[in-house]
Amino acid sequence: MSVENGGDRWVFGYGSLMWRPGFPFVERRGAVLHGRRRAFCIYSVHHRGTYQRPGLVLGLAPGGAVRGVAYRVGAADWPEVYAYLREREQPTETYFEAWADVRIDGDGKAPALVFLSDPKHAQWAGALSLERQAELIAGATGLSGRNSDYLSDLVAHLRDEGVRDQAMEILLGLVTARERDGL
Repeated sequence: MSVENGGDRWVFGYGSLMWRPGFPFVERRGAVLHGRRRAFCIYSVHHRGTYQRPGLVLGLAPGGAVRGVAYRVGAADWPEVYAYLREREQPTETYFEAWADVRIDGDGKAPALVFLSDPKHAQWAGALSLERQAELIAGATGLSGRNSDYLSDLVAHLRDEGVRDQAMEILLGLVTARERDGL
């Protein structure tokens, strides 16, 4: 499939797009993106934190591989879906869009729209230790609710998809302990 041909296009999701895409699609498949990993690497100052008490949200940090979902979007729906995704994923422009080859289960590789973390953006948190991530996530709240709920939802939905992300599981344990102990 060629991106330029005006046909169907793929969109790759690794976080909430996996379980809450919010757009019409023709098909949904498991997929892997190589060269990036799921990470809490972006300070959240709106949805899961504030400027005074930032939280963290997911991004695709360099290195490794990430298991997620690829959605095939029909050509007729593409303009509306693309506009929706830009609005959803770019409120503070902490991500940049790119086309990357993803390995789609049962279908080989295909180019997919991905939103990559921008390490030059002011909200880029970088490679924080799991302990530091837990400190930031525990107790942070923004317009979309508690940061720890975002992490808990992520781990639960990943499990539902059959994805065991060891780092996210450990992080959830650290955050749960901090919140239970009032740290």
